[in-house]
Amino acid sequence: MARALWLGGIAASAVAFSQAAAAQTPSPSDPQSTAAVPSNGTASRTTTYDAAYFSQFAPRTALDIARRVPGFQLDLGVTQSDLGAVDVRGFSGTAGNVVFNGARPSSKAENLQDTLSRIPAQRVVRVEVGPGDLYGSDYAGKSQVLNVILSEASGFDANLTAATMRRYTGYINTDLQGSALIRKGQHTINLSAGTGRNKQLEEGTDTLTDEITGEPVEFRRKHNSYFNRDPFLAGSWALEQSSDSAFRLNARWQPSRFDLTQDNRVTPADGPQHDDNLFQKYRDPVLELGGDVTRPLAGGALKFVGLATRRKRDDMDTYLQRDGLIENNAMVVGGFEQTVKAHRNETIGRLTWTRANLAGFSFEAGAEAALNTLDSTVDLFEFDENGDRVQINLPLDDATVKEKRGEIYFSMGKNLSPDLRIDGGMNYEFSNLKVRGDAFADRTLKFWKPNLAVDWKPGGKWHTRVSIRRVVAQLDFYDFISVAELSTDRVNAGNENLQPQRTWEFRAMAEHPILGDGLVKLDLGYDLITMLQDRILICDPEDPTDPETCFDAPGNIGTGKRAFATLTLDAPLSRIWNGLRIKFDGTLQRTRVDDPITGDPRKFSGFFPAWQWNVDVRRDIGKWSYGFNVGDNQRFTFYRTDEFDTNFNGGPYGTAFVEYRPTARTAISFNVDNAFETSGNRERILFSPNRATPEDIVHELRERNRHISVGLTLKQSFGGGSSSGVASKN
Repeated sequence: MARALWLGGIAASAVAFSQAAAAQTPSPSDPQSTAAVPSNGTASRTTTYDAAYFSQFAPRTALDIARRVPGFQLDLGVTQSDLGAVDVRGFSGTAGNVVFNGARPSSKAENLQDTLSRIPAQRVVRVEVGPGDLYGSDYAGKSQVLNVILSEASGFDANLTAATMRRYTGYINTDLQGSALIRKGQHTINLSAGTGRNKQLEEGTDTLTDEITGEPVEFRRKHNSYFNRDPFLAGSWALEQSSDSAFRLNARWQPSRFDLTQDNRVTPADGPQHDDNLFQKYRDPVLELGGDVTRPLAGGALKFVGLATRRKRDDMDTYLQRDGLIENNAMVVGGFEQTVKAHRNETIGRLTWTRANLAGFSFEAGAEAALNTLDSTVDLFEFDENGDRVQINLPLDDATVKEKRGEIYFSMGKNLSPDLRIDGGMNYEFSNLKVRGDAFADRTLKFWKPNLAVDWKPGGKWHTRVSIRRVVAQLDFYDFISVAELSTDRVNAGNENLQPQRTWEFRAMAEHPILGDGLVKLDLGYDLITMLQDRILICDPEDPTDPETCFDAPGNIGTGKRAFATLTLDAPLSRIWNGLRIKFDGTLQRTRVDDPITGDPRKFSGFFPAWQWNVDVRRDIGKWSYGFNVGDNQRFTFYRTDEFDTNFNGGPYGTAFVEYRPTARTAISFNVDNAFETSGNRERILFSPNRATPEDIVHELRERNRHISVGLTLKQSFGGGSSSGVASKN
């Protein structure tokens, strides 16, 4: 009840604030009171920001512009799990919420942040923010989509960014990235490359105690070095003659490398100190080729998208246990080593036909076909007391997965009045999936996925939207494969019988401009999920009662419910202090599902904190900009069958910057990361062998801190072939 009252108070305060702000008019001295004021006609469904509006922020790339659009939150279209980013198959599920000249880029390996960062800001004529139905069925249900309109003027524009960051040990990380855009007539070439270097250093401790007796078990002092080297080359070519006549090609190559070195001094409660080490060497290159063709047909536009993505995994984890300290010539007496070799391929073909007016309706219909394969081999070894390797057989450690997937759909919409629009559609998805190797499983999946949305402007500059749609999650192919995590000393079993979860999503949104070009927005949502994907126990079918042969694995645990409210407040405060702007985002949410072990209701497993917030404060004045960002979230837990793994911050996390622009083409910024020296913490309750039959329970508290990092970044623009004039004020 208290949470509901507080949420109602937030909504009421937002409405009152917006109504009071609507009565005010910008003063002539405010930057937003000039030609940079966004346009928002009564009958229009988009809000437009011309390039001149962003000149006060001196952006260097389209990414800088997207981040300064009032009330807009960039959605990269990436799904996360406790094992990292989930590889979403197909094309529609990774749309994000940005289009370029009204069209979606035909790429998946390159996320929207990368795509935006390689477009020079001076090529951007304007941006438009509107509901997702304006840009096709891939964006249905999205309350905001950003359309970046690029200049048609011929010319050359480029950016070069050189960044350094000093870590707390004195190590200086360097990174270099550049992009260029060449336009001649109707042809556009965009090239980019970067070194992708990011080395992070941290230190911390692990403290283990017996949960029942409170007696100490072990103490560890750790120093970690993480080194990502993700150099890349990317390029695209486009011939855009009109909205219904275009040809585009794009490619990206990224030979990704990741290395971890961990020095671990272990002090057991009942034994001598010893030095352990963890080494990770991951080599995961990605190559992607894609393109699309759009041609006029029957009063509309026919578009074909082709995409081929090839990924490799060549990963090695080694954990070495010693009988003493390295300085005393200690010998390896235990540990583990694991290698993962995999090929993950995807080939997509997609055909759509759209028409703006078909019997008074906007209409889109299409079909998509995809072939996805995974060929994975996992080898796990244990080091014996002599340091020799002994292989451990995992369930489902050698398997191939093949999926033939298709989807057909249609969507249509109609303006019932200048201020009221309704959109709806239906998708039918089907797939045939085969698992071979250590397991044999065939299945055919079929799903109907309807959607309906109503967009209404009731007057007084209010904009509201409600929608409902059915979403079916995709299965992560790697959930079929068993793999060990040596950094956490656990095994993730594969589950060839995993089913995708199904969700009915209900959404409502209301927004209102404030203080000229500011915005207040409230998003409400409710999800009803069946066959929720989480963690279950999988046991050896030949001896299912032996807990030693049971493993934690992905599985379906029943019906889950999620409700959330997000408040966004983007307020220009030049009346208080010239050039000042504050942006606030806050979310409250509640999730519930019955735990598969205890049967008791609990939160969802994963990143579903009950609250999270973020405040961004920035001041732009002449040649200078400065500001800070602070955010935090409640702790969240991964509920595994053999542990509770809870992650939380040691306090709010903060960053700050100061930027000086000596010329219109040059920007120098001083940056501070982790300004409050906030630690990242992890609390684990470990049940042996599992929560269903616990014999031992250990409490583990991990604390990690990267401390303060300071850096300098130089951004230089070249060319000037565009006439947009984004940086003209500086």
